[in-house]
Amino acid sequence: MSPLANLVYRRLFAAQVIALAGTGMSTIALSLLAHDLVGGRAGLVLGTALAIKMVAYVSLAPVFGAYAPLLPRRALLVSLDLARAACIALMPFVTEIWQIYALIFLLNACSAGFTPVFQATIPDILPDEGQYTRALSLSRLAHDLENLISPLAASAALVWMSYSGLFAINATTFVISAMLVLSVALPAQVVGERAAGIWAATTAGIRAYVATPRLRALLALSFAVAAAGSMVIVNTVVFVISGFGGAERDVALAFAAFGAGSMVVALGLPALLDRRPDRPFMLAGGGLLTAGLVVGVWIDGLVMLAAVWCVLGAGTSAVLTPAGRLLRRSAHQGNRPAIFAAQFALSHGCWLICYPLAGWLGATVSLATATSVMAALAALSTFIAWRAWPAGMSRELEHEHAAFDHEHVHVHDEHHQHQHEGWEGPEPHSHPHRHASVRHSHVYVIDSHHPVWPRG
Repeated sequence: MSPLANLVYRRLFAAQVIALAGTGMSTIALSLLAHDLVGGRAGLVLGTALAIKMVAYVSLAPVFGAYAPLLPRRALLVSLDLARAACIALMPFVTEIWQIYALIFLLNACSAGFTPVFQATIPDILPDEGQYTRALSLSRLAHDLENLISPLAASAALVWMSYSGLFAINATTFVISAMLVLSVALPAQVVGERAAGIWAATTAGIRAYVATPRLRALLALSFAVAAAGSMVIVNTVVFVISGFGGAERDVALAFAAFGAGSMVVALGLPALLDRRPDRPFMLAGGGLLTAGLVVGVWIDGLVMLAAVWCVLGAGTSAVLTPAGRLLRRSAHQGNRPAIFAAQFALSHGCWLICYPLAGWLGATVSLATATSVMAALAALSTFIAWRAWPAGMSRELEHEHAAFDHEHVHVHDEHHQHQHEGWEGPEPHSHPHRHASVRHSHVYVIDSHHPVWPRG
């Protein structure tokens, strides 16, 4: 059942891990570069850079999701990796703040294309759901380990080199990632149905996403994750140093507690998902996030902070580890890049809201108020997810089609049973055709023939 038995996946996973490690090191280098340029205003620069990163993700991921299927998948991934390497390699030569902002936007524009396409490729490589679930667990572990190991590796490297060397390391990791992707043959890209017009094609993934009940629930739970995660990322240093008089190593230990909680759940969840549906675990994750934040209002020391952060890490992993399974089930193979891109954009939109809110409330009101507001948002989000995703929802739904005419690329399947005149060409082909009224049952996903979710 291990996905690492698959050579193609093994190399892609290695590419992911290597790129993540380099990215974590360059994050530290970026903070040092900003401090060199503006001194005490470095926090403002980093906050603006983070906002630019999120804007690039939210605005450009749907564009890549719409048009990536038209491009050779391996060539696209390699090109984006090399473009990211070039952006990072230019960082040591920055002399003005606007140059940082420009490179951050270009870097994350490439990531907005690379990450959803990479994520949508894994289900094609691992068609078995058990293997795919374990691949999602490994991906979650990779992110948690990066959060733990990259700061330590960067600290060790800075003994021997300047922070410019960290940028060079990250550029090298992107080149290595590109070489690993280039070393494997990826499955041929299946081009799904395409809406006419740039706007319709770009927004098709988001429209399909929000029309699917389980994905609306995933979006709500993603907001709960952002509410909890923003408290951890933005305010841990404030809790530890300003609140409890701790040291820098205590900040690292608090982040380690969050990562430990996440890794425990990521390791144990695949075996449970083999026997149980996703919904109860993901809703339980939302409950853990809410409960952790509620208790967090009364944090009174470093030990309690670590315990609460561990619970938040567990809740985050319970929500995010199975998320790819929901996305995989909610689109035809050719439309997966658009659905994965929609999740990438919308979930980062949640972070774009929660990051500044957590920081502003913690700085101008109090940490307890910030935690209370985030707890309320997590509770509301979890409740919305519970309502949006009914228990026991079958993947096969009986539904009725009214008669209608349209034109798109198609093959003869259960929805296309019509006569030809000879000029239409081999399948798949495109020509005007009519659909007769029919009532039937099959695995249901949103597409051009099923634009809305059936009621009842």
